[in-house]
Amino acid sequence: MLRPMRELVQAHIQRSIEAKQKLIAESLDDIVRGGELLTGVLQKGGKLMMCGNGGSAADAQHIATEYLVRYRAKPERPSLPAISLAADSSTLTAGGNDFGFDHVFARQIEGLGRPGDGLLAISTSGNSVNVINALKTARAKGMATVLLTGGDGGRALGEIADAIDVSVRVPHEETSRIQECHIMIGQIFCAMTEKAMFDID
Repeated sequence: MLRPMRELVQAHIQRSIEAKQKLIAESLDDIVRGGELLTGVLQKGGKLMMCGNGGSAADAQHIATEYLVRYRAKPERPSLPAISLAADSSTLTAGGNDFGFDHVFARQIEGLGRPGDGLLAISTSGNSVNVINALKTARAKGMATVLLTGGDGGRALGEIADAIDVSVRVPHEETSRIQECHIMIGQIFCAMTEKAMFDID
């Protein structure tokens, strides 16, 4: 039993490595642009909002926490304003009940978003309607927008590209590999912000 499991594990790790190699080859400049845009929002006094569904909701919450609390343990630095729109169960269930799940993120942006704020939206397929609506609402509010997606970018890149300032597309079709890259990219964004604002390496 050990040998087949070892081969399975090795295959998963190898696909992860290959996905990241393709990301470097095809999306490196987009990652830099996305990190610089989000950093600029914070440098100018804006706040960041983040959203996604399922595993992407967990990523949104994880990344927001690293801005708000800290990414690196040392040295200490001030807290940075970041909110996960996927973390408040009362807001999500009320919004879903009253306005429909397609609008659970857009409704929060409508109330909390201000010109000069930023939205980091995460959708592995690019087809999540509530993420698409969030991006459209953020654009209408005068916010900076960054999309993390995968594959061909789905409906988001096909239908509302004009609402997205920077899209970082993981050139892979396997959801788990895309998600692995997304959390890494989010952490890179945090590292870029800490370097630019606090000279933390």
